[in-house]
Amino acid sequence: QVQLVESGGGLVQAGGSLRLSCAASGSIFSIGAMDWYRQAPGKQRELVAAITSVGSANYADSVKGRFTISRDNAKNTVYLQMNSLKPEDTAVYYCKQRVYSGSLWDDYWGQGTQVTVSS
Repeated sequence: QVQLVESGGGLVQAGGSLRLSCAASGSIFSIGAMDWYRQAPGKQRELVAAITSVGSANYADSVKGRFTISRDNAKNTVYLQMNSLKPEDTAVYYCKQRVYSGSLWDDYWGQGTQVTVSS
């Protein structure tokens, strides 16, 4: 089994910064892509940022230039540095990691962490 634990959410004023972390543990042989998604009330979950196993990153247009995704393969952890936060960034943020557990590749999700940006 694989577990993902997120941390770093909270309440911040517009223009502020937060750093999210997502650490994987359990039966892990290798990790591929790591992603961050978010879901605001009444909206569908959307992909915010993604990073490949070799560090190539992509971002949603709405966060380009403000958010940075990174990973520490030795710690099985993915990060999301969020700067210049806006009220429209308010959402529950979820991480996803594609993990090879020795028999197959599968996607695992974190429990979600609330980010609230006040105006």
